Order: sequence, then C-alpha cells, then structure tokens
Amino acid sequence: MPPTIVHVAVQTPAHSGVGDLLSYASAQPLPPGTLVRVPLGQREVLGVVWDALDAPGELPEGAAMRPVAGVLEGLAPLDAPWRRLVAFAARYYQRALGEVALAALPPQLRDLRPEQLARRLRRPAAAADATVATQNIALTAEQESARARIALEPGPFLLFGSTGSGKTEVYLRCVQKALAADPAAQALVMVPEINLTPQLEARFTARFGAQAVVSLHSGMTNPQRLKSWLAAHSGAARIVLGTRMAVFASLPGLRIIVVDEEHDPSYKQQEGARYSARDLAVWRGREQGAKVILGSATPSLESWHASDPAVGRYVRLEMPSRIGAGSLARVRRVDMNQQPRRTVFSAPLLAAITERVQRGEQSMVLLNRRGYAPVLHCADCGWKSDCPHCSAHQVFHKTDRTLRCHHCGYTVRVPRACPACGSPDIHSMGRGTEQLEEQLATLLSEVLRPDRTPARVARIDADTTRAKGALEAQLAQVHAGEVDVLVGTQMIAKGHDFRRITLVAAVQPDGALFSSDFRAPERLFALLMQAAGRAGRDAAYMAAQGTQCEMWVQSFHPQHAVYEALRSHDYPAFAARQLQEREEAAMPPFAYQALVRADARTQEAAQGFLAAATAAAHAAGLPGLADGAVILFPPVPLAIQRVANVERAQMLLESGSRAALQRFLAAWQPVLQATRGAPEHKGLVRWLVDVDPQAI
Repeated sequence: MPPTIVHVAVQTPAHSGVGDLLSYASAQPLPPGTLVRVPLGQREVLGVVWDALDAPGELPEGAAMRPVAGVLEGLAPLDAPWRRLVAFAARYYQRALGEVALAALPPQLRDLRPEQLARRLRRPAAAADATVATQNIALTAEQESARARIALEPGPFLLFGSTGSGKTEVYLRCVQKALAADPAAQALVMVPEINLTPQLEARFTARFGAQAVVSLHSGMTNPQRLKSWLAAHSGAARIVLGTRMAVFASLPGLRIIVVDEEHDPSYKQQEGARYSARDLAVWRGREQGAKVILGSATPSLESWHASDPAVGRYVRLEMPSRIGAGSLARVRRVDMNQQPRRTVFSAPLLAAITERVQRGEQSMVLLNRRGYAPVLHCADCGWKSDCPHCSAHQVFHKTDRTLRCHHCGYTVRVPRACPACGSPDIHSMGRGTEQLEEQLATLLSEVLRPDRTPARVARIDADTTRAKGALEAQLAQVHAGEVDVLVGTQMIAKGHDFRRITLVAAVQPDGALFSSDFRAPERLFALLMQAAGRAGRDAAYMAAQGTQCEMWVQSFHPQHAVYEALRSHDYPAFAARQLQEREEAAMPPFAYQALVRADARTQEAAQGFLAAATAAAHAAGLPGLADGAVILFPPVPLAIQRVANVERAQMLLESGSRAALQRFLAAWQPVLQATRGAPEHKGLVRWLVDVDPQAI
C-alpha cells in the first residue's frame, strides 16, 4: 500500500515564515487529532495530525517526503471541537497554529519514550461516580433564582454577585446538575491565579470526591500536569480546575464552563500567544454547546456592557446580598493631606487596627508593591539604584540585603556606600510590603491580644511564597487565627475566604488614579472592592461580636470618583460613568484595539521597523486603511522602554469593527514578515501582535 500524506501541526518559531502545517508520509492513514512524532530539521518533535480536506491524501508518483517517526499509541485523537478552538485562537490572536496547539499540551508528552507513555496509560484511572450527592446547604432566594435561570436558559451568564454572596455554591450546584445529567459530562472551572486553586479545589473535592477533580496550572510539575491532562482527555476526570492555560484542556465531554473572578487581568496571557482565556471560554462554550458562567463582584466593563439588556450578548444575574444577612464593609476615607508629612499609618487607622487586635479580630493591610522600598538613593549626589539593564529601578529587599530588578531579575548586594560618590548616606525612597510589615510590627509591639500575647504581623507576597507549599502554610496560619495583621499585595485581596478579618486597609492606592492606561481606574476599583470583600465574611461571628467590618482608604484625593463609588459599593454607577467616558472616547468595548510591539537593540531600530511596516501597509493598500476603518497610530516607546538590554516600542491600532481589524491584521502579517527580512532591520530582535490588549 503506498504511503499517504498527513498534515501535522508542529511547534515552529514565531513569525518564522514556516507554514501552519507540514506534510509527512505515513504508512497508514491517521485520523485528525492523532499525536505523532515527526522529524523537523535535526530534531524529532511532537505534532498533531490536522484536518486538511482540500489537500491530496496520496504522494505524487516519484515524490519523496520525510516519514512520520512514530504515533503515540493508546491516546485517543484530540477531538474536532478542541482542534477548532486551537485554530480559532491561532487565527484571532495572530499566532502560528502549531505554536498554540503544542503549547496547549503537557510538556512531558514531548519527551516520553513509547514505553514510558505505555506505562502511564496502563495505570488505572479511578473514574468518578456518575452521580453525586447534594450537601444539605440551603440556597438563598437569590442563589436559587440564579441557579434556576442557568438551568433553563442557554446563556452565557454573567453572575454579578457581591463578595460573600455565595457565588461558589451556585457554581457547585450548576456543575452538579450538568454531571448528573450525563455520565460522560465534564466541567471546566477556572480561577485567575494559582494561589486561588487550593481553596476552590477543597470545595469541589468535598462535594464531588477526590477522584472526580484534577487541577491544571503552571505551578504543577510536568508529571503532575501530564497526569491531570490524561485524566481529563480520557474522561476519567469529571471536573478540571485551573488557571488560564486550562481553557485549552482536552475535555471531550465538556458541558459547563465557570470563569470565576472573570474581570481579573490574569486571564490574559502576556507571553507568546497573547490570548484571553475568558474570551476563549465564551467562544468554546458557544461552539460546543456548553453552559458558560462568568462570575464577579466587579465584572470587567466588557462583560458588563455585553450583559446590558439592550446589547443582549450575556444574561445578567444579580446576587447583591451577602450570605447570612451580613453587611458589606463600611468605607472610611482618610485625607492624607491633613496628616503629618511622611505618615504611613494615620492615627485613626492605627487606632482602629489596635482595637481589632485587642478584640481578637484580624486586619488586612494592602499595598500593591513588594520589597522594602522601590529605590535607594544617595542624599549627596542623587544616585539612584537604577538597573543597568532596564529603564527601571532596582528594588531594595531588606531581608536578604539585595537590590533586585523585578523586570529582568538582575540582583546585587546592597552597597555599603554610594557607588557614584562614596558617600555612606544612602536612603530608601518609598515603601513596599516588607517595610510595612516591619513598621507595623514596631507600632503594635506593645499591643496585646485577648490572651495577653503580643500582636502578630505576617506578610504574604511573591517574595514570601516562593518555596513550594509556602502559600498554603501561610494561609493556614491566617485561617487558624495565628496572625492578627496580614500585610500583602493584591494576591491576598481576592477570592480568599478569611473568616475573622473585620478590617481591611489600602494605605497607598492613589498611584493608579492618574495612570496613562485608560483601564487603571477600573482595575483600582475592582481591587479595592475585592479587598473590602475580605472583611466581615462570617456574618454570625460579626453579629456575636457586635462589630462592623470596615474598609479604610488613605488617599490624597479622598473625593475622587473611584473612592466615592467605593464608599457606596455602587459598581453599577461606577460602570455607567466609565462606559460613558469610554463611549465618548471611542475606547473598548465600543472599539477594538491591537498593539504591535517591536523589540530591538536600539529604540531607533524598534520604532524604525514599526514605521517601515506601517508605510508598507499603506503602500500595499491593505484593507481598512483607505476608508479609515482601521487607524494606525505612530510608534512610541513603552513606559519601561528597556528590559534586559532590549529596547521596546509599540504602536496602537484601533477600529470600530472587530472584523475590519481582523482582516487588516491577517493581511498585514506577511507584510510584517517581509519587512522583518529587510537588511536595514537587522537590529530587530522580535515583533509581536497583541489583540485586545489589556495594558497600554
């Protein structure tokens, strides 16, 4: 029997000019979705046999083609809905098909020898029960209404529920109904960050059993990811919990998708294929006929607009009340203009924290900047701890006496004297969470808890949670009441169910009020609302204590509209004002954007490439330019224009039509590639397209 042609998606370098599919000879026909090993240059790589209905299935007479090296025996082919998802993501986000397809697979699949894979597949996977038992938890009227509508209507749904309103229980009930209706059904539940996975996994495991639930996120080891992926792909796992990467999980029985904290920018990938997992989840649900639930107390303005009845893309469900008739935090604003200069903790805030400690309650202090201080400087000559490789300062970390760049990772010991003039008079400027922890420990050193022991201050941020299991251990201490005041970055402000926190304070939130990014007010409001939601979550405890939960905001602009909306917990009013401003300025969601970024050895080379590609687009008469459907803005440096000795520039594209922007980008890809190959652009390191960017 003559060999046949199979078309395979493989991982090729971004913008390499290599086609999406490479052709190989196979001794027998292979169905689309089959995982294979194929030669690529001098290497043997993993690939996915792809659909190519318009291509010949047999080799022309006398033609030679490299053969498929091997088939991953025992694995069912990746199904057509999965391949359509990958193809759509590659097309929409302007990346190579093989890049997206292979990035969606567990890395260990690429390295396992056939006998190793066979051993993996021989291990019996314990299947979950086809039905699950309902726990005896009574739903509130709001929860029951949301659950019933999700059961009866197609969606997608935006579940707009205040913090502590019981959104997770609604997710559990909806997943339970989907799994009970079909023994082969599967569910995908997504969270924005790894640190939220253990808490949600515990809830789902308690309800459905450990065998039914697997996790998928980048914090897992390669063997762990492979095990979870195989369980999902085979159907043995009924529920997959994960971060944004889980949107590409192979789930042949997918019937329901939950995207918790759907507003969170962490759902947008910031490297490689810059996809939005939230948006892909909505697309995947619609394409596969799966229910999609987006949940948040502070929805993204895009989702809020889509759930407007006049727009009608999503069904909006509202749960404004907290479980147990608990009240939302009372917002108290401190005008820092009236405080002594250089005050970190105002006297009223410090008194409130002290009172909570003495009553045996917990407080949380939020500062979205880790390290001890953002910069060191010399009082004599003005030297600052600039990173030699980036347009940024090195952050002072007092614990290990280092200066560390949070962009490129370059680290040095703190100098004993100024490197520029030799003066020993070096001081820190600004504050990070490490300094707040130290200052609070000093200020509260004589404050006693009800058991007459000293107050205990702890910190949770990226620096204290690097070791495996560190985050879980620290959170367990908070839940056990072993911490009185918790200091941290935004990683502690969302999703966590702290039962004894009654006061939350944001000490320096003003920086986001005047950012050049038009999304900054939306993100600040969401962060503060989510942080406020950590307080007073145990209504019975609050009632027994006879106390009121509070959110303190220290600001030099206490009357700003963001803080006014926060004071009344009025997200709809805040969203209405923001959407009006966005519409007047023709900003998303009323327009569509893309960024094209260039990295080069010099800023002139980076901007020169973008300018040349723009000129070439006009010269070629690409669609959307002549009629103004697509607007190309001039290239500019990024806010941090140099990282790791690479200069970065970007240009913004805008259009009132998503389709027009997509047509232009697709036509511009070969122009960009051709411009990249010109001799005058040898200084270019890379270029990339970011569709629907979340940071400008």
